[in-house]
Order: sequence, then C-alpha cells, then structure tokens
Amino acid sequence: MARSMPPSERKGLVDKYLTELSLLAKRLCPEARIEATTEAFEDEDGHVRIYAPAGMREEDIADIEGKLADRCVDILVEKGVFICSAVYD
Repeated sequence: MARSMPPSERKGLVDKYLTELSLLAKRLCPEARIEATTEAFEDEDGHVRIYAPAGMREEDIADIEGKLADRCVDILVEKGVFICSAVYD
C-alpha cells in the first residue's frame, strides 16, 4: 500500500492520480473548470474539484460524479491514495 512509501514517492503518486482524475474530468466535461489540489483534510491526499458550466443538467452532473467517484475508489483500493472529487454547479 502507498502509505508505507517514502514521502517523495508518495507525492509523485498523488500527483500522478490528481492529473489522471483531472484529465478524466476534462474528457467527461470539456467546458468545466478543473482544480486539483493536495489540500489534506484528515486522511485525504488530495481533491479534484469540477466546476460545471451554468445550466448543466443534474443528470449529467451525477453521471460525472459517479464516474470520478468510481475511479477514486479504484485508486484508493489499488494504491492507497485517497483523493476526493466533487462537481460544483
């Protein structure tokens, strides 16, 4: 699990997955503004915030949130890196 690796390696891993999730968000919603940060709250390693364009349907927002959440869970289970994502409208 990633928790046992040296801090420099862990930072690289967190950066890699923040980038991956940001690119996924941009593919899912090209018009959105994406922010990726390593802000840490409790056990979290980072956050990806997606600011959807005005007027985006709730169903589309839920779809994006679901796909990003699925990938975040995969990353947590496989690598031990805890990244949260959210779509803001």
